[in-house]
Amino acid sequence: MVENNSSIATTRIPSLSALRAFEVAARHQSAKRAAEELSVTPTAISHQIRQLEESLGLALFVRKPRQLVLTSQGKELQAVLTESFDNIRMVLQRLKSTPARQGVTLSTTPAIAVKWLLPGISRLRKTHPNLDLRIHATHEVVALDGITADLAIRYGKGHWPGLVAEKLFDNRFVPVCSPKLAIRKPADLCHFPLIHFAPEHAKSLPMDWPAWQQCAQVAGLDTLAGPVFSDETHAISAVMNGEGVALMSKALIMEDLIHGRLVQPFGPELKADPFHLIYPDKRKNDPVIKAVRDWVLGLS
Repeated sequence: MVENNSSIATTRIPSLSALRAFEVAARHQSAKRAAEELSVTPTAISHQIRQLEESLGLALFVRKPRQLVLTSQGKELQAVLTESFDNIRMVLQRLKSTPARQGVTLSTTPAIAVKWLLPGISRLRKTHPNLDLRIHATHEVVALDGITADLAIRYGKGHWPGLVAEKLFDNRFVPVCSPKLAIRKPADLCHFPLIHFAPEHAKSLPMDWPAWQQCAQVAGLDTLAGPVFSDETHAISAVMNGEGVALMSKALIMEDLIHGRLVQPFGPELKADPFHLIYPDKRKNDPVIKAVRDWVLGLS
């Protein structure tokens, strides 16, 4: 048994072109018709078949005028070749008809991912069903090198060397709270916790309570007291649960304000740098980049 397996494993398989020429000629029982199907000359078909017969050491056809008649060995070989080529054709057709999936990574803050991108992600799936979007949620600035990320949403002045920056929305920070706290005027802040957002490794924040206090000048307000969250979405959840008051980007919580889950009892509103969609200028014509760009801009 071992010897047979070893013999099979070491048997040299003839050239694919010769096997293909034989299979087509056997199907048509004609070198001429095989040549027409394969777009070669009848002489080339005959040459391939003779080479195959010589390599196998047996006759595959009985040659008659204007007809090729298979020998018993030829019939056996044709059966397995026809099935094999049919299987190859079916696999190739399936692979050809199945669009290749493409992946793209969009880097942004957790709050933008949850409050702004996720509600509209089904729209991207409908327009580009073979595009797999990976959302990289972080407060750190990552490289848009096609490995860590391909695009990003960042706040800033809109000037990043080598990057296209398209403005998405203005960024205004406002004090917000749950309506059940019944806060009416700035002085009420002294009786409720101030919720802070301070992401790890961030060099700066777009806005914080000390900056707001410089404008509001609320007497007796301790702007450093209160719970601190490193994730803005956790801070938003705490505010919705009535745990205190927070400064939030109005654009990100607009739906919550509209539906009454949060309220903005008073001002002032503080203007910060706007949010931009950014991506490498050298990839601006990349179909994947354009697909995500159009989707993101359609959300604003």
